[in-house]
Amino acid sequence: MRGKLILGLLVFSLLFLPTLAQEKVVYVAQIRGQITSYTYDQFNRYISLAEENKAEAIIIEFDTPGGRGDAMMNIIQRIQQAKVPVIIYVYPPGATAASAGTYIALGSHLIAMAPGTSIGACRPILGYAQNGSIIQAPPKIVNHYIAYIKSLAQESGRNATIAEEFITKDLSLTPEEALKYGVIEVIARDVNELLEKANGMQTKLPVNGKYVTLNFTNAKVVYLKPSLKDKVITYITDPSMAYLLLSLGIWALIIGFLTPGWHVPETVGAIMIVLAIIGFGYFGYNAAGLLLIVVGMLFFVAEALTPTFGLFTVAGLISFILGGILLFGGGEVEYLVNREVFSQLRIVIITIGVLLALFFAFGMAAVIKAHRKKAKTGREEMIGLIGVVVEDLNPEGMIKVRGELWKARSKFGKPIEKGEKVRVVDMDGLTLIVVREKEEEGERK
Repeated sequence: MRGKLILGLLVFSLLFLPTLAQEKVVYVAQIRGQITSYTYDQFNRYISLAEENKAEAIIIEFDTPGGRGDAMMNIIQRIQQAKVPVIIYVYPPGATAASAGTYIALGSHLIAMAPGTSIGACRPILGYAQNGSIIQAPPKIVNHYIAYIKSLAQESGRNATIAEEFITKDLSLTPEEALKYGVIEVIARDVNELLEKANGMQTKLPVNGKYVTLNFTNAKVVYLKPSLKDKVITYITDPSMAYLLLSLGIWALIIGFLTPGWHVPETVGAIMIVLAIIGFGYFGYNAAGLLLIVVGMLFFVAEALTPTFGLFTVAGLISFILGGILLFGGGEVEYLVNREVFSQLRIVIITIGVLLALFFAFGMAAVIKAHRKKAKTGREEMIGLIGVVVEDLNPEGMIKVRGELWKARSKFGKPIEKGEKVRVVDMDGLTLIVVREKEEEGERK
C-alpha cells in the first residue's frame, strides 16, 4: 500500500510540479512619440501578449510629449481592463511624460521614473495656429480634463491636488518631487532597479477586481523590441513631419497638373499626402493598412486607364505591400497573427501584390484598350473582307463571306466564276460590290 502511495506521489510530481513551478516573466516594451491611435494599438498588443503568457507585469518604457485625447482615453481604459499589472516607466533619462502621457501614467497600476525625467504640464489645447502659436482650449474643455485627471489620481490613491495643478498651473515635476508629492511610486535608474524596488509593492489600481502584490523575485525579463512599422509610424506621426509631407504633397500635385503627361510629381504627391493623413494619427494600424491597400488598387487602375510605362504600377505595388504589412503585423510581436504565420503571410502579400500589378499593367490595360476601339458595323465592317464566289457573278451572283451568303455584283461588270476569291470594295444596299482579289492587287500596283 505504501509503495503504491509513493509511486502515485512520484507520478504526480513528474506530471504537475513543472507546471506549478512555471517560470515568472516580466515583459518590457518601449513606446515613444506622439500619442495617436497607433499608440493604442501598441499598448493593446503588448498588454495582450502579457495577458496570454500570464506575466507578472508589463513595463512600458514611456517617453511622450502628448497627443490625441481620444487615443489617450482608450489607452487608459485598456490599461485598467488589463489582467496583468501595467507599470509606466518614464525612461530613459531625458524622457518626459507630458500632456496626454501624464494622464496615461496616472491611469496605470504603478508609476516609475528614471533620474533626469519629468512628468506633468498637461493643459489641454486645440492645436496650433498658422504662426505656430498655441490655440487654447475653452474653459468647458479645461474643466472636463481637470475632473478627469483628479478622478484618475483619486482612484489610484495619488495626489489629486498636484494632478489638478498639472493643468491649472502647467506644473511639471522631477522624479524626486513626484515621489515626494505622492504622484509616482518608484525612482529607478534601470529596469533591474525598478524590479528590485517594486518587488513586494501593491498595485495602485485593482487587477481583475483585486489589488495585487507584485512579486518579481527570480522573474525573467523579456524585452519586446518595437517593429519596423512602429519606428516608421513614430517618425511620420511627428506633427512637423506630417505637415511637411502634406505641404510637399500638395506642391507636387500642383506641379503635376502644370506638367501633364509626366505623372511623376502627382504620383509622389499622392503618396506623400496619404502618408501625411496617416501621420496625423486618425487611424490605427488596421485602418492605415486598408487605406494604403485601397490607394494601391487605385494606382493599379490608373495604370490600366492611363499607361505610364510602369510608374503607377510600382507605386501601387509599394502601397499594397506596405498596407498588408501594417494590416497584419511585421515585428517582434504581431497584432493579428503570430510571428511564424506572418513570415509566410508576408510572402503571400508580396506575391499577390506582384500578380495584381502585372494584371493591371498588362491584362486590364489590354482589355480597356480593346474596349476603347471604335466598333466597326455595316459598310465599315465589310469593306476589305475576302470572300469566295459560290454562284457565278454575271455580273451578279452569290458569294460567301465569313461563313455567310451575300448577294454580290462585279464592280467592273466582268464575269467572275464560281470558286474564285473576291474582295469587297463597296456596298449598294445589301449587295456587296466586289472585284477579283488579283484585280484588287493589280490596281494597287
